[in-house]
Amino acid sequence: MRLQFLIFPFMMLIAVVYIYYRIWHILPFSSLIKWLVTLALLLPVGLFFGYMSSRSDNASLWVNQLFSIVSTSWLIILLYLLMTFLITDIARLCIPAIRPWFTNSLYGTIGIAAFIIITFVGGNLWYHHKVRVPLDIKIDKPLKPIKVVGISDLHLGYTIGKSEVGKWVDMINAENPDVVLIAGDIVDSNIVPVEQEKMYEELSRLNARFGVYACLGNHDYFADAEKSESFIQKAGIRLLKDEALLVNDEFYIVGRDDRSNDINRKSVSELVKDLDSSKPILLLDHQPYHLERTEAAGIDFQLSGHTHRGQVFPISWVTDAIYEKSWGYLQKGKTHIYVSSGIGLWGGKFRIGTQSEYLVMEMAGQ
Repeated sequence: MRLQFLIFPFMMLIAVVYIYYRIWHILPFSSLIKWLVTLALLLPVGLFFGYMSSRSDNASLWVNQLFSIVSTSWLIILLYLLMTFLITDIARLCIPAIRPWFTNSLYGTIGIAAFIIITFVGGNLWYHHKVRVPLDIKIDKPLKPIKVVGISDLHLGYTIGKSEVGKWVDMINAENPDVVLIAGDIVDSNIVPVEQEKMYEELSRLNARFGVYACLGNHDYFADAEKSESFIQKAGIRLLKDEALLVNDEFYIVGRDDRSNDINRKSVSELVKDLDSSKPILLLDHQPYHLERTEAAGIDFQLSGHTHRGQVFPISWVTDAIYEKSWGYLQKGKTHIYVSSGIGLWGGKFRIGTQSEYLVMEMAGQ
């Protein structure tokens, strides 16, 4: 484990050095201006490490918000600069005629800057567009039709604040749901901004005929599970932590504790063993691992999140490789599963090749 912790920072250091080396050489300016530009672009990297290592929750809310948004956004921009320079360097090797475009080149500088700006302005606009995902499923158990709105990965904190959450609540309430399900990561990694902005006031406006239910995610544990639980309850959300609840004497909602507490949490089969299997069972499990166990336990519907589907391309390729289903709908036998890419996200507010979404599911029985 110690070796892994050393390898990642070392690889990141190499990537950062490479990126700034290429920035230095493509800029068509004097050495003084190159130094000024490079140092200005290095500042967000320093902000990130400074923010993560010495963040003060006693600082004003807007200061922490600024540091968080700038530093985490720049990490994603660095990823795209790395990919861009690697592609251009390969092109330079293969096509000698284009080499002048990427050394002391005004056109090369403008081209790369334009690509990055267009990509990330577009990615930010796409993040703010919440995609409504309709899903109709029918199960082979008695159930009057119900409308379920499912969300995950709110990541409330310094990056996603109260006003944004209020828009989500209005959007969900406009669906007139019977049930609202939240599949974890309600809090980002720190309870302080969530409490400072009293975000529970917005979440408490969620309105559903049979109630609002949630399970914990790994980030809720990062923020301190007990404090996250207190916040969720203050918002009027029914938190299910390794617990099953019979709703309206018609169907069960089961909330599984997060994998962060894997030593203590119950298995899916343990959670449902005493339930009436003739009634529909809906499961909230933040991390979508071992979906075959969900099927074996006789779950009718599972909602998960966690993956964000990588949030930006090409990290989506990584999550697709890790999980049996990193995003979207899957049916295994009689079990219906939806893995949400999340309504919120971690860090910089960009969606590139993925989407921020909410599920609107019409569920009916025989």
